[in-house]
Formats: sequence, structure tokens, C-alpha cells
Amino acid sequence: MTTATSSMTGTYPRRTLRSVIAVFVGFMSVAVLSLATDQLLHVLTIYPPWSEPMWDPRLNLLALSYRILYTILGGYITAALAPHSPMRHVVIGGVIGSVVGTAGAIAAITMADLGPDWYPIALAATGFPCVWLGGVIHGKRRAQR
Repeated sequence: MTTATSSMTGTYPRRTLRSVIAVFVGFMSVAVLSLATDQLLHVLTIYPPWSEPMWDPRLNLLALSYRILYTILGGYITAALAPHSPMRHVVIGGVIGSVVGTAGAIAAITMADLGPDWYPIALAATGFPCVWLGGVIHGKRRAQR
């Protein structure tokens, strides 16, 4: 009896760790891809230098568009790595992202002069639906296999 109990308790921490990793990797993939693309666009002088605000709405729309794609991908990655209940993991990642995005929007609007106010608000507003969509796409692809 103790053998079965000890083998079962060893499974839960491992499964929890895999769950945390799935959400973390999905979240970090969005952040890394977004910042890498930002840096590339700064190096190519499409974006102004990091120290200057970006007021051109076309550039803000460009940034929003690839962030939307990366966030969908992040939801997909989270669902793909989830050891169980992929959409639950996606929702958890989406909630974390929404909290971080909302805090970032508040900070950007109240404390920094980085560009138009609509941009950080749009980032915060689109985050959860995009992560969710990535999870749904993963579920549909998985069901097709």
C-alpha cells in the first residue's frame, strides 16, 4: 500500500511542474518573440530609437498585429505543452497575461509618454481572446489527428 501511495504522490509534483512549465513557456514565447521583433525593427530603423516615443499609428498597428499573432501562438504552445486540460492552462496563462497587460497599460498611460494611449489598452484588451484562440486552434488540430 505504501508503494502505491508513494508512486502516486511522485506523479502530482511532476504534473504540476509540467503545468507551470506549459504556462511559463507559452507566456515567455510571446514576450521573447515580441521583443526580438521590436529589436529587429529598431535596428532596421523602421521604429524610432528605444529612448523615443512611437507616435506613428501605422507603427503601433504593426506592433499590435505581430503581438496578436505571437499571442495566438503562445496560447497554442501552452495548450500543446499542457499535461492535461489544455484550455484550463490557456485560461490561466490568459489571466496572468491580462493582469500583466493591464498593469502595463496603466503604467504606460499614467507614468510614461511612450506613444498613444490606445496602443497599451489594445494590447491588454486583445491578450486574453488571442491566447484563447491559440488554445482553440490547438484543440481543433488535435481533434483532426
